[in-house]
Formats: sequence, structure tokens, C-alpha cells
Amino acid sequence: MAEVQEIMAELESLGSESIKKIFLNHGAKEPFFGVKVEYLKKIQKRLKKNYSLSLALYDTGNSDAMYLAGLIADEKKMTKADLQHWVKNAYWHMISEYTVPWIAAESAHGYELAMEWIKSEEESIASAGWATLSSIVGIKQNSELDISSLANLLETVESSLHNSKNRVRYTMNGFVIAVGAAVPELTEKAKAIARAIGKVRVNMGSTACKVPDALEY
Repeated sequence: MAEVQEIMAELESLGSESIKKIFLNHGAKEPFFGVKVEYLKKIQKRLKKNYSLSLALYDTGNSDAMYLAGLIADEKKMTKADLQHWVKNAYWHMISEYTVPWIAAESAHGYELAMEWIKSEEESIASAGWATLSSIVGIKQNSELDISSLANLLETVESSLHNSKNRVRYTMNGFVIAVGAAVPELTEKAKAIARAIGKVRVNMGSTACKVPDALEY
């Protein structure tokens, strides 16, 4: 696809060694050029939503192109198979916890897939599942949410967070914050869960990033 080659050349021209270094410190893996997200959003405005192009860009395996793919993806056209393919190939958390969940949550398959993903033994897939649930809670009306299911999921977090894998702990903590902030019926329960969990320890690599305090949030 000629358009993919043109975009990849454009991304390479926008890449920066200093941005690459920052991303590497946050867990990024080659190949990628180190393009600022603000530049990717400018390309997004030009390309608009483009289902087939988003799939092709994602399949380059280049992190910058994969993030751009998420920005231009058409969530209404994304199939379950597309999303399964994306989550299995999301090789670091900028893609697995942001790009994939954003699109999954807006698709027709988000909740179903998230409930499947959180049971995965693969850290990136499980963390994508919890991040997708957080996104769903943030974008859907409360009348569209299964409140009892969310309450049960909060209890799952309470019982299993500290024994879960590194990035899964991070997105589980984010789920408690999302539910507590967005679902009034569960705010007090989320606060109680946050108190019970206490401090959440996550290895954030060689960065100054901190795990948000759920109760404070």
C-alpha cells in the first residue's frame, strides 16, 4: 500500500532521538522513530477515520504507526478478530493500555472482549482488559452499564490485585479510580476497595512516574 509507505516515511522524518529515549525509558521497544503524540494527532486530522489504513499501519509493528492506527481507526468497523489481533500484537503498554482499549471500548465488542482479556495469563492482554473496562465506564451512560457486574469486578480487584502481574496491578488500580469517579452508585464501594487495597506497587521502569492513589483520586 503506497499510502502506508508514504506515512512511514513521514513518521521517520518526524522522529526524534530525544523522544525515542523517553519512550525507551517508559518501556518502548524497537522499531519506532520517536514521534511526538502531538505530531501524530496532526496527521490524524488530515487522514481522519480510515479503517483499512489503520489495520495496515498497525501491522507495520512500528510503535509510532500503531499509535497512529489507533487514532484513525473506525471503531464501528473494527471486528472482534481485528481487536483480538491488535491486543495480541500490542507489545508495550502505550499500545496495550491506551491504543487498544480506546478502540475496543468504543466498538461493539468492548465489554465482551475486556471480560475475556482480564482472565488472560499474558500481562499485556490482561492489562488491556482492565484498561478497556475503565474506558467503557468513562464513555458510557450509567444506564448502559451493568452495575452489579462492575461491583463484582471491584471485588475481584480487591482479592487479586497484589498477586497480579506488574502492569495488571496498574490498570486494576485505574479501574477502581474510573468506577469510583464515573459511577455514583459505586463510589463508596470503590473508596472502600481502595482503602482495603492500600498502596499499589508497580515497577515503572527508569521513570519518575508514580502509581495514582485511588482513594485520593
